[in-house]
Amino acid sequence: MAYKLLLLPGDGIGPEVMVQALSIIRWLQDHRDLDVELDKDLVGGASLAVHEVPIRDEVIEKAKEADAVLFGSVGDPKWKDVSFDRRPEVAILRLRKDLGLYANLRPVRLFDPLLSASALKPEVVKGLDLMIVRETVGGVYFGEPRGIETLPDGTRKGVNTEVYTTPEIERVARVAFEMARLRDGRVCSVEKCNVMESGLLWKEVVTDLHRRDYQDVELSHMLADNCAMQLVRAPRQFDVIVTGNLFGDILSDLASMLTGSLGMLPSATLGSDNGSGKRAALYEPIHGSAPDIAGKGIANPLAQILSLAMLLRYSLQRTGDADLIEMAVTRVLEDGLRTADIATKGEAMVSTEEMGQAVVKKMSELA
Repeated sequence: MAYKLLLLPGDGIGPEVMVQALSIIRWLQDHRDLDVELDKDLVGGASLAVHEVPIRDEVIEKAKEADAVLFGSVGDPKWKDVSFDRRPEVAILRLRKDLGLYANLRPVRLFDPLLSASALKPEVVKGLDLMIVRETVGGVYFGEPRGIETLPDGTRKGVNTEVYTTPEIERVARVAFEMARLRDGRVCSVEKCNVMESGLLWKEVVTDLHRRDYQDVELSHMLADNCAMQLVRAPRQFDVIVTGNLFGDILSDLASMLTGSLGMLPSATLGSDNGSGKRAALYEPIHGSAPDIAGKGIANPLAQILSLAMLLRYSLQRTGDADLIEMAVTRVLEDGLRTADIATKGEAMVSTEEMGQAVVKKMSELA
């Protein structure tokens, strides 16, 4: 039976980089017997322009029925003045919430050919390979009460609430511990237990889960502000970092610059097993819609391509195909190909399409 994949290119550079991922899917269909049914739909500003909402209920249902969703990006300055509930970004927030996608995996890996593109010294980041596991459907982004109100004296107050429950913390921590078992066996749990009750509960729940079920994994704890500093000072000390929604959002973007560019980092967001061995999953690059370069053909497609590799690995259990894509990306970088975001002074730059097609060609050579 064919796998069902839903492609949601979105806004900005999303459609441009999605085209390159689609070319790899086509190659896998032709050369590796990948049996998939592809569907495609609108989200974000692209959906607003046609349907007047950032995502339709019909698209949510398609996502629920799919084996996996490959997402591009959302965000378009044309819609900056619409109400909050109609902003393009609501599309990804609703997908996470409605599909129960609670664990975001963000690998932070520095390819050796890009050592010079990192913001840090080579001796600090060479060999960097860590994973950030971010909780994505709780915390301050979804907690209640929230909103903006006008006070009696005419001033205004904005409120957002950080809320976590034991089950929410435990399920994302399990993902982190299981991931560590496949890696170097170390988890660092990050919160602000010194000033936030939700952070104190987070630490207690993670500690208790470790004691009960994961004593074979090494567990440490770190305050979020210290973690930000340590990611810049000595990032290779980390294996798996698990943290809440807000801190995970910030720390993963900070960590991205250790690799040289947001354009290099994929991500996966996973839900629970539905009992049949299938779990809802969405895969996306973390670079955003980058409207300033949209349509110029210079965006880096590698994060989207590597997100596809994660999809093959975690949702379709096609590890060999995922390995082939990742090896092809490494070899293309070793050959010196660079898009604008990862090129250093004096290096020649290739277009989005040239980079994507170079990966396809390299896959043919390696297969």
